[in-house]
Amino acid sequence: MSTTVQAGLRAHDGEATRRRKRRLPFSGWHFLLLPLAILFAIPLLQMFLASLSPAAELLRFPPPFVPSHLTLSGYQSLFQQSNILLWLGNTLIVSATSIVSNMILCSFAGYGFARLKFRGRNVLFVAIVGTIMIPTQVLMIPTYLLFSRLGLINSLGAAIVPWLATAFGIFLMRQFFLSIPAELEEAGLIDGCSRLHVFIRIVLPLAKPALATLAIFTLLGAWNDLVWPLIAINNANAFTLQLGIANFQGVHRTDWSLLMAGNVIATLPSSSSSPLLRSSSSPRCPSRG
Repeated sequence: MSTTVQAGLRAHDGEATRRRKRRLPFSGWHFLLLPLAILFAIPLLQMFLASLSPAAELLRFPPPFVPSHLTLSGYQSLFQQSNILLWLGNTLIVSATSIVSNMILCSFAGYGFARLKFRGRNVLFVAIVGTIMIPTQVLMIPTYLLFSRLGLINSLGAAIVPWLATAFGIFLMRQFFLSIPAELEEAGLIDGCSRLHVFIRIVLPLAKPALATLAIFTLLGAWNDLVWPLIAINNANAFTLQLGIANFQGVHRTDWSLLMAGNVIATLPSSSSSPLLRSSSSPRCPSRG
């Protein structure tokens, strides 16, 4: 094919692409995704507006979607009548410790299952992943008895220890390490690096997308955990944010203004981590060059 014909084809393709962009500057899937996004955003918007509504309007049925006037009385009562800052600090400690622990322990365990060869490796990995299928309700009583003997009940450690390492994190890191070419690690071993140095200086820098994904999922899980802290923690000074907000809802009366204001604060990490999750969910293949 001559150079003139090739140039003509490229010009034709470029012109067709420009026409498509002028006709539809975005993907046709946006016509479906935009209404769905609005549908999922409506409850969050209603919760935010309810947190700014007067307490009397929240008791109506059905409550108005748009309040007659905006007020910060719910947030003022939240900070004056509850230990929201203490609960928020406890939750930050639990979440930060869980993230760091998961990134370290799950990385080491995932790399061991991906690269190290030892007897029973596959059986042990299947056993660890199989724990994901065990219902949480089955483990509540044995876990409570174990934590009681360790002296962790009614302390912040009761909320931290279950999140030190997760089967999902080990599975995620193992699958990502398997996608990294083994030639990169072999080159480091030939140059005289130990297996630990290869893991720290070669493998971990390539695993940043997987580590970011693991950190976000761990943050969401530890931040929103309610069932286990509700069982293991009765000390008000060790309440997490979700556990403290759950106390706003009583048997005979529910303080809806406090509940809505607390839920708005509790959902901030979930909304702020969504863009990070989207940006880290498509890891790039490491270069072989």
